[in-house]
Amino acid sequence: MVARRRISEISKRSLCLMVASVVLVIVEANGDDNSPAPIDAKIAKMVSDVSRERLEADVRTLVGFGTRQTESATDHPTRGIGAARRWIQAEFEKIAAKSGGRMTVSLDSYTESPPTRRITKPVEIVNVIATLKGTQSESAERIYVVSGHYDSMCSDPTDSDCDAPGANDDASGVAAVLEAARVLSAHEFDATIVFAAVAAEEQGLYGSKHLANGYKSKGTDIAGMLTNDIVGNSVSELGMRDDKHVRVFSEGVPEIETPEEQRMRLATGSENDAPARQLARYVADCCRQYVEGFEVELMFRRDRLMRGGDHTSFSRAGFPAVRLTEMNEDYRHQHQNVRSEDGVPFGDRLEYVDFDYLANVTRTNAAALANLALAPARPANVQIVLDKLAPTTTIAWDKNVEPDVAGYELMWRKTSSPTWEGVESVGMANRVTTDRSKDNYFFGLRAVDEHGHRSVVTFAQPIRK
Repeated sequence: MVARRRISEISKRSLCLMVASVVLVIVEANGDDNSPAPIDAKIAKMVSDVSRERLEADVRTLVGFGTRQTESATDHPTRGIGAARRWIQAEFEKIAAKSGGRMTVSLDSYTESPPTRRITKPVEIVNVIATLKGTQSESAERIYVVSGHYDSMCSDPTDSDCDAPGANDDASGVAAVLEAARVLSAHEFDATIVFAAVAAEEQGLYGSKHLANGYKSKGTDIAGMLTNDIVGNSVSELGMRDDKHVRVFSEGVPEIETPEEQRMRLATGSENDAPARQLARYVADCCRQYVEGFEVELMFRRDRLMRGGDHTSFSRAGFPAVRLTEMNEDYRHQHQNVRSEDGVPFGDRLEYVDFDYLANVTRTNAAALANLALAPARPANVQIVLDKLAPTTTIAWDKNVEPDVAGYELMWRKTSSPTWEGVESVGMANRVTTDRSKDNYFFGLRAVDEHGHRSVVTFAQPIRK
């Protein structure tokens, strides 16, 4: 009798679990709603506070230093990289003074010596850093970095005397970082944001390499990095104008991939789902949500063909990193001596910067950074459970530690799709089963807080149990 009652109780529990599972599967099968997150009025205000006029003033000031070549003067009051560095530091300090003590300013420096391809003498490489500390104890050690490089160059990368205004490459990126710092520093965030003006990009990414390797050696949690490099021009060398899009480059297969990670990538077909790709998709979503009339063009390669930028240093250090760059580059105004040939102007001059366009790129940065720093961390250990062959897919994960997490959302897309197509809330569970086949779909998971801020998606990798 006891045995029968025990069997009956087990059967009832099994039936309840089966019913719950069926309900979830039915909801998911009809839940292809990938609508954007709700608008946060505070983030919308930050985006609207971006000033075209301040951006133009900053670019004009940086151009006014004549040259910012890495080996140019460091002691001249108004010309050279030293004068530019001191001005950037002073601007960050003005911003920090209004932050209620949340922002601090520091210099990250070392001396680089020859022989190198583009450095002719020992030179101090100095990054100017402003850190806006997060206020949530569980998230403050999670850091997002945004950068632009403040050095410039002429046709000869070792010429430290020529005029190298560097208006677009990369005063535009530094101005975007400064303006984002001004706008965001007036607000509190759960996680920490680092605003960086890095040096010696043109000489070989030396400044960003030192910064990224420093973070890596300390075990710093760099959850994402955005670099802005050449983000101020909207007209190509061929005369094509596009002031409605910005490219975001992201690597698919990490350069530091281990043999085991390579084996898993080949087995799963996940070459389009590295953390950098998820970060790029996130930036695109934030732009679509908060920057009217402007869009991100996802570029599924680490950078332009055979070229590189400061995000590369962070990628090589193992951090998710992306690059923002204008849609239409004009190579007559990059890495060129200021001159005219047959009536054609050359040189990276102020007159070729579209400040309305730069303002929208800066708004994209502000929207992405604010969302990243307010949202929970991306879920950890998101796994497809392979305990048996089945037409359904079971996904399990570790719960977040943040106190304001309100639930999780399961994401999916067909294997041929570049972006997530479907989403369904799964509440505060840490395991879910869907009737979508693991053979036909990719899956991911994101955390959502009580205010509707979504984390970056974590790609679901298979594990046998």
